[in-house]
Order: sequence, then structure tokens, then C-alpha cells
Amino acid sequence: MEQVSAKADDAVLSVKDLTVGFGSNIVLDELNLDIYRGEILGFVGASGTGKSVLMRTVLRLLPRRSGNIRIFGMDFDKASEAERLALDMKLGVLFQHGALFSSLTVMENIQVPMREYLDLPQAMMDELARLKIELVGLAPEAANKFPSELSGGMIKRAALARALALDPALVFLDEPTSGLDPIGAAEFDELIAKLRDTLGLTVYMVTHDLDSLFSVCDRIAVLGQKKVMVEGTIEDMLAFDDPWVQSYFRGKRARSIVRKT
Repeated sequence: MEQVSAKADDAVLSVKDLTVGFGSNIVLDELNLDIYRGEILGFVGASGTGKSVLMRTVLRLLPRRSGNIRIFGMDFDKASEAERLALDMKLGVLFQHGALFSSLTVMENIQVPMREYLDLPQAMMDELARLKIELVGLAPEAANKFPSELSGGMIKRAALARALALDPALVFLDEPTSGLDPIGAAEFDELIAKLRDTLGLTVYMVTHDLDSLFSVCDRIAVLGQKKVMVEGTIEDMLAFDDPWVQSYFRGKRARSIVRKT
């Protein structure tokens, strides 16, 4: 069985020449992207450019027409069933708006991946779920609440706890701060950075939040023209000569210190 791991200098996620389309509409055309161990990558682009399509394709929720995707050095297409199971357990996903099951409590939501992939006694799953609840900063009493009883920020944290249920190494976050007020968004960004540092996570974050890009992302990748147009640091974004990129990072909503440079 191939070991599900990556050397420190290798890409945890490597996307090569990826093409995705629906009918005659090509959304992604020979796209390339690497994400490295331990980094928080912010993935941005105009609405409708295919940010979520790329994430869902990497997660095998959407088919691709061509290209290669390797996660932890493994080509899923060539992996055995046991290797695919091991790989799935290394991935955690926080979908936009949380996507919690409305009929399940927070604890039960967190236990969904455990029930799917593990064979554990109920008492142990309860204890593990409580640990995840504490890890994301929710109060213990949140365990028995239903999603309808939670605030927007609590829903995001509960969904993050579910994403961390199997102790993944690579976490995908789709618009994690959307719908949160500035204070709640900043606290969530701090939580992501803290979890990355303490758990050694690698984070792929689709976001429109400029504050997230400035405060917690190590690198940024910009999707446009069906490809990754530019990737690198904030400084690389500011130096990239493209109207949309310049408007995005130097526009009226950009940080004042950037607009002055």
C-alpha cells in the first residue's frame, strides 16, 4: 500500500493541466496549482470564475475532462480501494454556509464522518466530538443544540469541528467567513491560524475576504481566464499587472496601507 504522506519539500496538493467543463462550457482550462505542507493558501477570483468548481473537482465531487490531481503524492485514479479510504480520511471540508444536517445536533453532525469511516463505540465518539467542540472554541452546551439554535458564527465553528473529526492533514474551507460580522470573521481567521500552527494543518481557503488574505494567508492564488493567473504573496499580487487583480487588491475596500503604496 502506498504511504499517504508527503515530504516536507513536496506539494501536499498538486493539480496539473486540469480541464473541467459542463457541456460546451469550459470552466477550467489546463489549470495548474500546488499547495505546500503547512501553508494557508487563499484562493480568490471573480464570481463565476470556477473557484468552487476547482475545489469540488479536487474532492472528486465533480468530474474532470483531463488533467492530473495528486494529494499527498498519490494519484487517486491509480490507487487501490484501501489507499483511497486512507486518503479520504486525511481530508477535511468546510462547505460554504456550513452545510450542517438540520435534523442532527452539533455532536451528531461531528460524528457523521466517524460513523462513515471508523468503527468506534458510542461513548468514544461522544468524547471525541466533545474534544472537537472545545478545539473550535464552542461552549460544551453547544453539543446538544441543533443548527437552527446556533448563530452564524457558531454554525461555522460547528462545521469546522466536523471537518476536523478525523484529524485531517489537509483542510478545504469554502468561504469560511462569509456572513460573519467583522469581529466574528477576525476571530475565525485567528482560529484557523491557531489550528494550523497547533495541528500542523495545510489549509486551502476559497475566500473573498480581503482581511483573511492579509492576516492569515501565506500565499494567494488568483483564478481568472480559466487558469491560475498569479500566485504568491500580497506583494506579488500588488506587482501583478492585471486590471482585476489591481482593482481587487488596491480598490476602495483594500487596506489603506496598500492603497498608498
